[in-house]
Amino acid sequence: MQAADIAKLAGQQIGTSEWIEVTQERIDRFAEATGDFQFIHVDPVRAAQTPFGGTIAHGFLTLSLLPLLTERSDCPVAEGTNMCVNYGSNKLRFLAPVRAGKRVRGVFKLLELEEKRPGQWQQVMEVAIEIEGEDKPALICEWISQFFV
Repeated sequence: MQAADIAKLAGQQIGTSEWIEVTQERIDRFAEATGDFQFIHVDPVRAAQTPFGGTIAHGFLTLSLLPLLTERSDCPVAEGTNMCVNYGSNKLRFLAPVRAGKRVRGVFKLLELEEKRPGQWQQVMEVAIEIEGEDKPALICEWISQFFV
């Protein structure tokens, strides 16, 4: 599909990802990478004493899953795309904790796709990262990325 054809899908849900498990090991590795060792993330015994009832993923870990969730989705990819980069986010909100062992998925709605320069496209997607079996999503945001064809 050409990028210009994908742009015509603005305003529509364009994809849903497969479910991804957020394991304690993934949470611990994220803590190592970022230096965020708050006990609610890495200490199951102490975290069990909180209203969360156990460890939870870092909000920024959940956010960082966007590229993986996109890759494992049925979102259309423009023919000839050779590189994608994150550009930013609008209206990011963390709505519900992701408990260790839960599965999440991304639901993607294309808000806008425009060519900034020849071959350089910027897309804005409304994304909800849903938690399996829960009513509230972990987060919602408008995610801005660019891809090059």
